[in-house]
Amino acid sequence: MSDPFPAVYAELRRLAAAKLAAEPAGHTLDATALVHEAYLRLGAASFGSRSGFFRAAAEAMRRILVDHARAKRAAKRGGDRLRADLPDVAGADPDSDLLALDEALADLDRHDPAAAELVKLRYFSGFTHADAAALLGLTRRQADGLWAVARAWLYRRLRGGEGPSL
Repeated sequence: MSDPFPAVYAELRRLAAAKLAAEPAGHTLDATALVHEAYLRLGAASFGSRSGFFRAAAEAMRRILVDHARAKRAAKRGGDRLRADLPDVAGADPDSDLLALDEALADLDRHDPAAAELVKLRYFSGFTHADAAALLGLTRRQADGLWAVARAWLYRRLRGGEGPSL
């Protein structure tokens, strides 16, 4: 049997590159570093399935990006100062946005783990809606419903509300 690592690595790297392409300019992580860090965090765990592995990888990448945002903001690194490029002076702080999203996603996970998992796969790993649904064993219709719930929850939560009741 051939070694599955090269194919899995290539897929993770493609997903990481897609995710980082959507990040603000000046991000200090690259796709290779993100995949390597995620792989180290996954360690020698057994996942039982392709779906389990990619779900764990999505969670690891989310944690890495959140940890990276926190580190950038750490006071010891001058992260308590707002960094702004001249064209982005009126824009929001992307690290604050990521940290707020992580907190809202943790709340969503307590209320609806499946919806939170769908967000992690789509947002943090860059899976398409169809691919994320397949990894979660959902029909397209089920995934559409979860996505609508997740978006409403996160939108309201990030705008200062409690999030809709589930």
